[in-house]
Order: sequence, then C-alpha cells, then structure tokens
Amino acid sequence: MGINIAIDGPAGAGKSTIAKLVAKEKNFIYVDTGAMYRAIALYLIRNNVALDDSESMVKFASQAEVSIKYVDGQQQVILNGENVNGLIRTEEVSKMASVSSAVPEIRTMLLELQRKLARENDVVMDGRDIGTNILPNAQYKIFLTASAEERANRRYKELVERGEKCDYEKIKADIIERDERDSNRATAPLKQAEDAILVDSSNMTIDEVAKTIIDYCK
Repeated sequence: MGINIAIDGPAGAGKSTIAKLVAKEKNFIYVDTGAMYRAIALYLIRNNVALDDSESMVKFASQAEVSIKYVDGQQQVILNGENVNGLIRTEEVSKMASVSSAVPEIRTMLLELQRKLARENDVVMDGRDIGTNILPNAQYKIFLTASAEERANRRYKELVERGEKCDYEKIKADIIERDERDSNRATAPLKQAEDAILVDSSNMTIDEVAKTIIDYCK
C-alpha cells in the first residue's frame, strides 16, 4: 500500500492548489477526485440532464467512462477517451457536480478507481470525504477550510482574471448553499475526520498553508 495524504474541505478552500504543491514537494501523485465528478457532471450536462433528475443522472453516468492518466507528471482526466481538463472548471459544471456527486450510485462508480490509485501509488488525494470514506486508513489527514467570505473572494478574483463577468454576492451565496448541501447529504457528507488536523487558510498565504501540511506529513 502506498503512503496516502487525504485533504478534505469545502468548495473554494484551495484544496487542489495545496494538494498539487504538497504532491510535488513529496514526489507523490496528485489525485483530484473532484475532477472525476466534474467529468461525470460534464457528461450529464451534455446530455441535458436536469439537476433534480437523479434517475437520469444514474442512467447517463453509467455510460460515462472516466479514467486518470499522467502525462509528464500532470493529471489528465479522460471522459470516454477525451481529455476534458480544460472543460470541467465552469460554474455550470461545478453546480452539476455538487448535486450529482451526492447520488450514491455515482459515488460507487468512482470509488474503486480512487482506492486503486491509492493502493498502488503514494498519493495526495483531495475531496469532500477522502479521510472519512474513500481512504479512512490514510496515514495523514487534513481538513482544509476558510471562511465563506474569503472563499468567495478567491473565486471572484479567479473569474475576473479569466475575463468572466461575475457577481461576488452570488458567488458567496452559491458557496454557502453548496456547503449546506455537501455537509447534509445522506451519502458521504463533508465533515472533518476525527483524526484529521484542521487548517484554516482564511488568513494564510498559499505557501504558508503548503508548508504547514508538508511539515505535518514528515
């Protein structure tokens, strides 16, 4: 079994950014479980599945083959043979992923792939339920969070830098709504594992957060 570092936390806490830095420093593979759910979400959107139609979500998700490849050390998310890295970071995909990832059948579809990667490699894996559900025996567990205001501010700046029009208050409302949904879903809700350390990044730089976690994982 590989050495596993599990990083959980709410949307916008910086999990992916930090996980990539930790993986690079430790020379581990970075596994972005959220990207897998986003790939499924993209497929559902392409097939015009409604947010409240869980039956169709399961039907179409079963037709979506999601896999992970690594090219020059970079994760590539493959959906039915297509590299979708550049297509899964929109707000529309984010909302669909948040809803569809709560469907038990969809979580089961991706669970074994995620665990297989962790068994066979040293990995840093981030998501909502890594330490509590996917990798409960991970040697290192972190719950990374930040205030809703700070997470909304980060997302707002990110979208503005891309040249997208956006509204801060709407972004903040969406984050709060997503926190509520992720924390209260019946299957694998977002919560801090009992043996995870809490890292609040609200007033920390990216480098400070990464160093805190790297030091913990020595």
